[in-house]
Amino acid sequence: MSKAKLIKRLQWYYPTERFNAYLFTSVIVYVAYNYPLSHSIFLIYGLVLMTFILFQGQHYWKLKLYRLTNKSFNEERNLKLFRITKKLNVLLIILIPIVFALQWTINKEKNAENELLLWGILANLVGMLEHINYYHRQLMIDNLADLKYLIRHKKLKIASLKKDIDEDRI
Repeated sequence: MSKAKLIKRLQWYYPTERFNAYLFTSVIVYVAYNYPLSHSIFLIYGLVLMTFILFQGQHYWKLKLYRLTNKSFNEERNLKLFRITKKLNVLLIILIPIVFALQWTINKEKNAENELLLWGILANLVGMLEHINYYHRQLMIDNLADLKYLIRHKKLKIASLKKDIDEDRI
């Protein structure tokens, strides 16, 4: 992909990711306000996890745009931030079964009728997939070049953020 095309793509891509992060922040507030905490703990946790990782992703794409448009930023500080958030994400993912167990224990017999539990499973799953997408393998195939790569190599690309962390650059 040419530099001009990549700049154009990032000019809409990173604001879209930021919008999604704020949108799901609004969903967290909505759920917290409209549902009892005893029924929404797992869902809120999953939404927080997902949103936290979306904010990381939008920040990364913003920095990639800055790099391409010669805007300055502190690369060392941001690499350190991504290394820390990667570890924090893993910790948050490890805690998912504990939060699920807490939700299950609080609701006891009411779990079968708690539709928020299913949404919580989905939100936590999406949070895990977002982590994989940014820090391991690129799961998002949103352009022809990504599709051609998948067909040609029969595997997913290494995530751009993972490559940048491994190569000590953004």
